[in-house]
Amino acid sequence: MLTLTENASTIVREITTQAGGTDDAGLRIALETTPEPAFAITSTDGPQPGDARLEQDGATVYLDAGSAEVLDDKVLDASVDTEGAVQFALGTQG
Repeated sequence: MLTLTENASTIVREITTQAGGTDDAGLRIALETTPEPAFAITSTDGPQPGDARLEQDGATVYLDAGSAEVLDDKVLDASVDTEGAVQFALGTQG
């Protein structure tokens, strides 16, 4: 299953806390139907039916079925740029 770096866990926790979310709040990653794999990342109060739940270091991420399959062997990293925008990046587990 997808894993998160320490930076990604921290940023996901901060995003869901700032959003004033519920106990089930987290980020949701969904596979978009485009020729190249693309993902939509949104803040959510809880999972959608069929979502897989990933909890790591206090961060919660929900994955729809398509993204859970594609991201099974990946690592999600995150950073904040100089303007305060969050940037996500994928790497391979190794």
